[in-house]
Amino acid sequence: MVPHDLTVPQQALWWLRQGKLAMGADWATAHELCQLTEGDRDHDLVHALCHWIEGDLSNRDYWYRRVAPWQRAATVEAEWQAISLALS
Repeated sequence: MVPHDLTVPQQALWWLRQGKLAMGADWATAHELCQLTEGDRDHDLVHALCHWIEGDLSNRDYWYRRVAPWQRAATVEAEWQAISLALS
């Protein structure tokens, strides 16, 4: 069960972690949460990570441009950690 004290972007990160940072039903839930408030920096940042996990790098880069400046980590795992820290 998703912890109730998380913001929507934090919930999306939680779902990505539940899905082991891979495509699947948990990824789809995270992606849907990101789409709730497009244009909000936190949502857009997690949205970029969703598309990185998906392997859609042009879409990933689009969302990272929307949240600039942001220094992207070298791996999906490290990026999840960085975003999680930034949103805490």
